Amino acid sequence: MVNVDRSRFTAGRSIIAIAAAVSLAAFAAPAASAGTVTGRPAPPAPATSTGFGGAVSSVDASASAVGLEVLRDGGNAVDAAIATAAALGVTEPYSAGIGGGGYLVYFDAETGDVTTIDGRETAPAAMQSDAFINPATGAPYAFADAVSSGLSVGTPGTLATWEAALDEFGTTSLRDALQPAILLATKGFVVDQTFRDQTLANQARFAAFPDTAELFLPRGDAPKVGSVFKNLDLARTMRQIALGGTDVFYEGALADEIASVAQDPITTPGATLPAYPGHLSAGDLADYEVLEQAPTHIEYRGLDVYGMAPSSSGGTTVGESLNILENFDLAGADPVQALHLYLEATAHAFADRNAYVGDPAFVDVPTATLLSQGFADARACVIDPDAASVKPVPPAPLSAAGCDTAALDEPADTENISTTHLSVVDQWGNAVAYTLTIEQTGGSGMTVPGRGFLLNNELTDFSFVPNPADPNIVEPGKRPRSSMSPTIVLDDGEVRFVVGSPGGSMIITTVTQVLVNRIDLGMTLPEAVAAPRASQRNTAAVAAEPAFRAAYESSLATYGHAFSTSAEIGAVAAIEVGADGLMTAVAEPVRRGGGTGLVVEPAD
Repeated sequence: MVNVDRSRFTAGRSIIAIAAAVSLAAFAAPAASAGTVTGRPAPPAPATSTGFGGAVSSVDASASAVGLEVLRDGGNAVDAAIATAAALGVTEPYSAGIGGGGYLVYFDAETGDVTTIDGRETAPAAMQSDAFINPATGAPYAFADAVSSGLSVGTPGTLATWEAALDEFGTTSLRDALQPAILLATKGFVVDQTFRDQTLANQARFAAFPDTAELFLPRGDAPKVGSVFKNLDLARTMRQIALGGTDVFYEGALADEIASVAQDPITTPGATLPAYPGHLSAGDLADYEVLEQAPTHIEYRGLDVYGMAPSSSGGTTVGESLNILENFDLAGADPVQALHLYLEATAHAFADRNAYVGDPAFVDVPTATLLSQGFADARACVIDPDAASVKPVPPAPLSAAGCDTAALDEPADTENISTTHLSVVDQWGNAVAYTLTIEQTGGSGMTVPGRGFLLNNELTDFSFVPNPADPNIVEPGKRPRSSMSPTIVLDDGEVRFVVGSPGGSMIITTVTQVLVNRIDLGMTLPEAVAAPRASQRNTAAVAAEPAFRAAYESSLATYGHAFSTSAEIGAVAAIEVGADGLMTAVAEPVRRGGGTGLVVEPAD
């Protein structure tokens, strides 16, 4: 456990005043009901800000504003991160919220320690390894059918993460940290094109669940751009949690309601979705615990890179990818060859991820080996600097000392792209990288009646076929493997970068590419975030954004790389702290509608 001297922090204005300030900043017209167009939109928030005194970055302007006000009021990085995360549960309900889970990485500037909290969802105690096998056919359920069902719902860990982080490292209470989000849900937020598009993309399955349709499809349509969307049910739920603590969620009536929805999904008459019943029980909720554990750690170009250990594969796979690249002079290489080496390194790291990484409570995960430079050197040995390997490449045996490989089947990747991430650094140099999710855009599609939040579909991150050789099969109480990669990079014991992203399994490659762009290829952090992306996850074709294909496909094709199009890869929220203490808060300028990076004291 890491002890924090809370006497360092002083509180100024009450967090109620913070909530009021954020509410006023969130929109510039009086609140209206969903579907009513407001008179005057707020000015666009900056994707990048530079200055001092603390910084916060997220995909959403209102959520970033919440975190900024907490920092301005004397709160530390954890206080701001949890308040920001709660706000994201309001404004990004299809990506995050109290019905999901996530991973938090924390750096304590006073002690120099990095700690993580694993708040990943768990499989119910009654769920067996053949849970995704249709007993009528003996074949796995169709993925799309499993998503929108109780079968996909894992025990949520988000609220437990917030409580644990605040109790261990924060200076405020969960009650106070929830207040800005409660006010935001009560007064509402302005609907943007991304929110409307995400709603429309889920319209058919949202309509199949009456409580979801009532909340997110008022009068049968997605909320209009420019309208103000209120979630009074969520405000009431969070108010109850603020007053009664997390026991309100994990025990009692609300726990029973969550379990009831998962076990017996409520569907609209005539709905065609199978909506399979699930296994989540009130007992699973009462028994849930987060895990505080050591981070992953590697050294890259003289920097210390810390990430999330299993059950996430993010820290091991980002770490292995960078360790492989340590063998190559990317800064001195031709830019196209540098990209070729990046693609090859991540392909080989993904082969090892798929072969060896799962929940360490159930699988003997060779974390130390996967993060060792010697293992990475063996992987680099099989990479041709001038030619792409045939994909998928096999994993390396754990005893690899040369150019060995092993023959194992590649399991299908079903991890969804919709997640969210926030990065925070405070005035004392403490930092948080926090990635949270409900998995699919819209999670399971099921809203707890009268409670205002969607339940996750995280259990679809498990492999559907119960192959004993697969480290990611379903087991009771097990955490499904994740690719979430909240990352903190230190330089001589001080924060240099805080990085993370949504994007399913492409989170790993997104974080790796941003770090390579910044550290090796000479880009500024805003340039590194905005640059076109490609993701090689040991597949026959490289998934690439249209801009990446336009710029690099013809050149990389000469190495043997093939491409497929991914319209958008990731949505990074990052912070850089310079040697002089200057903070640069960076969010996406375009992807996912653009994000917001803010600083407490803007530079002149």
